[in-house]
Amino acid sequence: MLKTILKSVREYKKATLLAPVCVAMEVILEVIIPLLMASLIDNGIQARDLNYTIRTGIILVVLCILSLLFGMLSGKYAAEASAGFAKNLRKDMYYRVQNFAFSNIDKFSSASIVTRLTTDVTNVQQSFMMVIRVAVRNPMMIIFSFIMVVRINVTVSLIFLAVIPIMAIALAILMKKTHPIFEKLFKTYDSLNNVVQEDLRGIRVVKSYVREDHEIEKFKTMNQRMYDLGSRAEKNLALAMPVMQLCVYGTVLFCSWFGANFIIAGDMTTGQLTSIFAYAMQILISLMLLSLVFVMITMSQASAERIAEILKEESDLTNGDDPVYDVSDGTIDFENVCFGYSQGEDKYVLKDINLHIDSGKTVGIIGGTGSSKSSLVQLIPRLYDVSSGSVKVGGLDVRKYDIETLRNEVAMVLQKNVLFSGTIKDNLRWGDENATDEDIERVCALAQADEFIQGFPDKYDTYIEQGGSNVSGGQKQRLCIARALLKKPKILILDDSTSAVDTRTDALIRKAFLKEIPDTTKLIIAQRISSVEEADIIIVLDEGKIVGMGTHKELLSTNSIYKEVFDSQVK
Repeated sequence: MLKTILKSVREYKKATLLAPVCVAMEVILEVIIPLLMASLIDNGIQARDLNYTIRTGIILVVLCILSLLFGMLSGKYAAEASAGFAKNLRKDMYYRVQNFAFSNIDKFSSASIVTRLTTDVTNVQQSFMMVIRVAVRNPMMIIFSFIMVVRINVTVSLIFLAVIPIMAIALAILMKKTHPIFEKLFKTYDSLNNVVQEDLRGIRVVKSYVREDHEIEKFKTMNQRMYDLGSRAEKNLALAMPVMQLCVYGTVLFCSWFGANFIIAGDMTTGQLTSIFAYAMQILISLMLLSLVFVMITMSQASAERIAEILKEESDLTNGDDPVYDVSDGTIDFENVCFGYSQGEDKYVLKDINLHIDSGKTVGIIGGTGSSKSSLVQLIPRLYDVSSGSVKVGGLDVRKYDIETLRNEVAMVLQKNVLFSGTIKDNLRWGDENATDEDIERVCALAQADEFIQGFPDKYDTYIEQGGSNVSGGQKQRLCIARALLKKPKILILDDSTSAVDTRTDALIRKAFLKEIPDTTKLIIAQRISSVEEADIIIVLDEGKIVGMGTHKELLSTNSIYKEVFDSQVK
């Protein structure tokens, strides 16, 4: 796990190394200061040697300034290293997710991925900063201060040897009890985020069905579970402070008792007792801060494991050896294809699909809800891989192509159309980032989008809100079709993408396809017979199987399902 996430340090290795180096210098100076103070008291003030007092005082001031300087530098480098580490972690995770297949995303869920990119990274960032600074400073401070105490008085140093194991055992027990709670807590974070995302996406449905109370109750349940787990973890961690304070005050009392007796017996000077108290506070404060580091590590360990899961996850879809970087044409072949989102033949959603489509043909796909129309076309750009059989494009199995090359030649207008924040031009240039304004206006005219765009005050510079919330469903569909046309693909897939436009506009769009992209293979999934009746071939799907194939006239006379759909729409 650590090896995986620490790869993200990269260009911040220098800052990561300089932070503990500066901390080490700061600690050495802070350890020397009490020793000089003891000397100042015994040899300067008590001996009434003014020159020694002034000389030693100046050295102390210089050491304090240097200690402050190294402390500031360690803070600067630690902040730079931890912020850069977090930036790289988010970047690496995001890039990893971009290469995931849909099946990988389904495995984690989008809500969980968002939590890992935000909350988990923040936890790891804070822990990383504490490790390279506090976790270096405090052990060094404990060791060096203890050595100084041993030099002054061996008997007093034994007090610290008794205290340290007690604190270490208490921290180990707390970490063991608390870590599983944090694992459950972060999983609950995922569920809570999922509830919020679902509510925000479906807020119109929630309001139209007056289900606010139901959704509030779902949120309340998840929120309460987070509270219960969080409070349990914090109650466990809260026990650390009383244990630390007991050790601190006990140590101070024992040092005072033994120190006073040693001074009376003449075995210790007042300056030495003063320095012991200074070293005692350094040791005990370092132990307390070290306990906080362990607490933070306990919290971030679960987060680090969740981040490592993303970074280690391999996409289910990868390029093969020596991939092909050219798609010859838009010919499509399905050969004995079976496909399921889950493992097992009994879970196949497509069964025994055999199909040949010549390049440049227009193919209509009709079928009831759940007949796997979308699943069929998603195999063409390799959004999923077949469970058995093969899908070929341009006469070659899609698994032999470079994935990016294949997808550049297949344009999809999905059932759930998505527009992103930005202007209309920005959204359309997803199809071709180098497209000119004239190219954009031309494809919009073909997609019957130019008319409504010209009605906006800013026309093609109109800003599209997140998710395209400021345009209608039909307008969104036409913009997405224009975006696909701008790509000039060899295969164009329309997955029920004209359902929100009227039949006249639908007909004009199909007419534009024949004129603009005659050599492109066009697959049109539709609910309306009128959208596919002029297609070269129409495929009828039912329960994941092809139950009919032919022209509109042929299917009317040979296929009962097609005829039933036609009659229900016409009559």
